Amino acid sequence: MQILITTSPLARTRVLQFTPWSLGLAVLALLVPLMLASLGFYHAIVLKAAHEHWPIISEAVRYVERKELAQRDRFMRENLDAMAERVGEMQARLLRLEAVNERVAGLAGIKPEELKHMEGLPASASGGPLVPLRQPPTPSSTTLEALNKQMAQMGTLSDRNADVLTLIESRLFEKRLEALMVPSSAPIEGPVGSGFGFRRDPFTRAPALHTGLDFAADVGTVINAAAGGVVLSAGPHPQYGLLVELDHGNGLVTRYAHASKMLVHQGDLVKRGQPIAEVGTTGRSTGPHLHFEVLVEGVQQNPAKFLAGQGKAPVKTASALPR
Repeated sequence: MQILITTSPLARTRVLQFTPWSLGLAVLALLVPLMLASLGFYHAIVLKAAHEHWPIISEAVRYVERKELAQRDRFMRENLDAMAERVGEMQARLLRLEAVNERVAGLAGIKPEELKHMEGLPASASGGPLVPLRQPPTPSSTTLEALNKQMAQMGTLSDRNADVLTLIESRLFEKRLEALMVPSSAPIEGPVGSGFGFRRDPFTRAPALHTGLDFAADVGTVINAAAGGVVLSAGPHPQYGLLVELDHGNGLVTRYAHASKMLVHQGDLVKRGQPIAEVGTTGRSTGPHLHFEVLVEGVQQNPAKFLAGQGKAPVKTASALPR
């Protein structure tokens, strides 16, 4: 499209030529400012109408606001209800876990008074050791405040369960240590000749107290520690010959006498079942065997009572081996 512009008969004619693209850009350049001005004016009018409560416009604005608020409230309600359901499930699981903790604590030897002490309650206080059951919030009464309260209660319950589990683990570890320190494993596999008690002394032939168990074995047979402990002594003795003594704590000591060779030294730490010596016939002995003793606070005890605790009580044979 061309536009001819002439100002006078003698003046030169000016020609303006427009393409479709140039016309479109020109129209767009005119419409954009107009639209921006219209939007600004509309926005100002709507804000003024809503602020000054104009009859028609303010009602329309409030209707739109109420609709948006209703949608937002419905969305939040649906999410809160879903969260409340999940919180209720998690709380139920924690309460079941707490019930299991209470039963396991009883098996570990933890008394209810100790669990009450963990909650800061006196031993004579009424009520049980568990945190009281609390019902999870229902969807009709779910609020963000209620959920926060439930989450705080779950945190407290979770921390308490963790404390109870730590205490149970500690008690079980103590019991395991106690079991490891009790001489309940036979030092060697083999028949037992002379048992604990009075017998005829093989040298004097007079009645005398035999303070341990005699295990029949060949020279060189490995002697194992009946329990974990510390080597109290390892050396020659006038009557016991080569003697190894293990201290298991709490006044509990075991002796392994008449050895031909010692495999540990004084002060060594040994584990249950660890080789500590070899069978021999040193000291006051008439033949190869192991003389095994258990002492509590320095007093000899019947070793068969300790070995019987693990179902390993030796069977006394009719023959009697020398001390």
